[in-house]
Amino acid sequence: MKTNLNRRRFISSSVMATAAAAGSGSLTANSNDPGAAARTVTPGSKGHLPTGRIGNLTVSRLISGGNLISGWAHSRDLHYVPSLMRAYNTEEKVMDTLQLLEEHGVNAIIADPAKKPMAIFGRYWKERGGRMQWIAEGHPDLDDWRTNIQASIDFGAAAVYVQGVIGDRWYNQGKIELLGKCVEFIRSQKVPAGIGAHKLEVIVEAEKLGLGAEFYVKTLHHGNYWSARRPGQDSDVVENRDDNYWEMTPDRTIAFMQEIEKPWIAFKVLAAGGIRPESGFRYAFEHGADFICVGMFDFQVEQNVALVRKLVPEWTNRSRDWMA
Repeated sequence: MKTNLNRRRFISSSVMATAAAAGSGSLTANSNDPGAAARTVTPGSKGHLPTGRIGNLTVSRLISGGNLISGWAHSRDLHYVPSLMRAYNTEEKVMDTLQLLEEHGVNAIIADPAKKPMAIFGRYWKERGGRMQWIAEGHPDLDDWRTNIQASIDFGAAAVYVQGVIGDRWYNQGKIELLGKCVEFIRSQKVPAGIGAHKLEVIVEAEKLGLGAEFYVKTLHHGNYWSARRPGQDSDVVENRDDNYWEMTPDRTIAFMQEIEKPWIAFKVLAAGGIRPESGFRYAFEHGADFICVGMFDFQVEQNVALVRKLVPEWTNRSRDWMA
């Protein structure tokens, strides 16, 4: 364990050193580049966002999703969309988007621990001096649930949670106690540990069993969008299971999370593009989310940030207190 911690300290100190060098303009890679100064990140230079706390981290209420890096899209029947997204979001475009996010006050991103995101984070931290905090999706498997988590922490993840798909799967398999082992291991590495889920039952059981999660990453959105309803139906109740497997029971989620005194990151708040930000952001914050995770293209950042700046102060007296 000491070896792993020492390695993490080494990586973290290396990232900080390269960030400092970037800030002073002394990185060799940029020394002869006339555009280098313009590509050095100044967090908050275009404005700040409301923040909350997850463990020892200060996190913006708006968190970026990581699909812009991995190239994954919930595109329903539009099968060309993931390829289109990958063609648009080149490595340089992703780097530019990360910088734009930080300069507008978004200081955290949720992304999977795959080779591509880690490579881009490494470049971004080193070449641009970025400070974006990576909240890593944990992708443990039943036979080896430590290695994947440890790799993220060693690389510099600021927090780790077990991804929602895995949380759902282990619940369905009757192995939810393993989520507790993952949480315990993450916490032993001195980073905040969370549990993710699409199914509310995962969170319910995690609380009942006292699995020790410091934060939850749970879907939340309303069902009042066109493709979630059967023809002729005009209801807030989500019915079209062919379209929506993200938040089937929003009222139950809202009611249960009222009693949970832990930070809650809501994701899929726009139902993978089915809901406009003005509606989805408002619904999530009004009904108890402490943070929202939203995937964004570069041209969406400024508008989304402005909306969060406007909405968060409206909810000073929510039915669920801010838990972060």
